[in-house]
Amino acid sequence: MAIQLGWLRTFVTVYRLGSFTKAAHVLELSQPAVTHQVRNLEKELGRLLFERLPQGVEPTPAAEALIREVQGPMDSLAGAIQRYCGDQQAGRPVHVGGPVELMTSRVIPAVSDLIADGMQLRLHFGLANDLLGTLMDRQIDLVLSTVRPRVRGLAATPLVDEEFVLLASEELARRIPLDRLAEEGPAVLEKHPLISYAEALPIIRRYWLAVFGVRPTAKPALVVPDLRGALAAVRSSAGISVLPRYLCVEELTAGEVVPLLEPEIPPINTFYLAVRQGELSRPDLALLHGHLLMKAQLWT
Repeated sequence: MAIQLGWLRTFVTVYRLGSFTKAAHVLELSQPAVTHQVRNLEKELGRLLFERLPQGVEPTPAAEALIREVQGPMDSLAGAIQRYCGDQQAGRPVHVGGPVELMTSRVIPAVSDLIADGMQLRLHFGLANDLLGTLMDRQIDLVLSTVRPRVRGLAATPLVDEEFVLLASEELARRIPLDRLAEEGPAVLEKHPLISYAEALPIIRRYWLAVFGVRPTAKPALVVPDLRGALAAVRSSAGISVLPRYLCVEELTAGEVVPLLEPEIPPINTFYLAVRQGELSRPDLALLHGHLLMKAQLWT
């Protein structure tokens, strides 16, 4: 028995909604039909995809692996069919929120082809918790969040991991005894100004704890609430900072900034695509969701 596209569509819907009953409602199928399709898929794959719970289902590791492979292509296919045959919900933009740095450097280039094909987007910049609140209030439709929402009614899919790098300009790095940094820790860096996007040093603190096992004790010399501004300050030798690698790929390649340390396991942070449960039945939102999942595989 060959795997059918309908089974994969049902699988994606059950995964996102966490329930056979809810999936049946969205797909306009009976619950036994949904159950039968998922069982057929499990039989063909030879793996259990969902643990049946008293209320809803819990995806297994096999389901987590499969969803990463199939949901993007399934959403793109549904979007193509909708554009060709269905209504476009003309004049209804999709509202997307996220951190300004990721949105401007990665998301906008990733969705340019969708915009050229007629999709309307409205972008909103802000902090994860604030944006998740507006998502719950139905003011926006999708959030790229560094916080995994634990609120009933929201669903989150891992998008991409950002890796943090301890950076300085090439000129400043020459004045730092890098051979001692790994052994002696951040004391080697004490005389060099810290550049942060917030007074509490959130990214620097995460890096210090993960790599050095201590909290930073110095106050930032420069606080700039935009990571692009922090990168500009590092590039001009104002001080050192910890920044996501995706933001400074070109500067690293050009040698304008250099990593001061290359830990075996670099600190990372995961971005999630957060939506209201059930909303991915909207073809335009599902298309954007799947498109971002595919494009994010190429982000560095």
